[in-house]
Amino acid sequence: MQTMSRGKSLARAAATGMLCGLAGVAAMTAAEKLEQRFTHRPNSYVPARALLTLLGRRPAEDDRPPAWNHAMHWGTGAVLGALRGAWAVTGIRGPMAHGGHAVVRLAFDQTVENATGVGAPPSRWPVKESAVDVLHKVIYSVVTGLVADRWIAPTLASRAGSSSH
Repeated sequence: MQTMSRGKSLARAAATGMLCGLAGVAAMTAAEKLEQRFTHRPNSYVPARALLTLLGRRPAEDDRPPAWNHAMHWGTGAVLGALRGAWAVTGIRGPMAHGGHAVVRLAFDQTVENATGVGAPPSRWPVKESAVDVLHKVIYSVVTGLVADRWIAPTLASRAGSSSH
């Protein structure tokens, strides 16, 4: 039986990771809707406006296009799920990977939203708003990671040693 090449294994894990990322987005979305029932926080359309800006459009600050919001929401989840899939197959797994992935998700969103000029820097956000955003991104990353660690075997985990240096 011939083993799959490292590149093909990574590509397969990334593709599976995209599905894991969609599971993470579904969980994050459900948590957001539940949270919004209690807090009465409105939907944010910054992701939609960021995506439209990336595509060369100039959305107004009060534009609220739900389809573009979903495209950015689910697209980002899938793309960053691919990263988590690559981590899972290479042995980057478990709670430390979940935490690192949450940081990547937060950093990605803030980079896109602020690089396009449609988002406010998190340093200017109210503490409660920051906490809610972090909570939802942690939910996304933990669910994505749990599914990835379950579906993707660590077949490419390095055997190079037991320390980082």
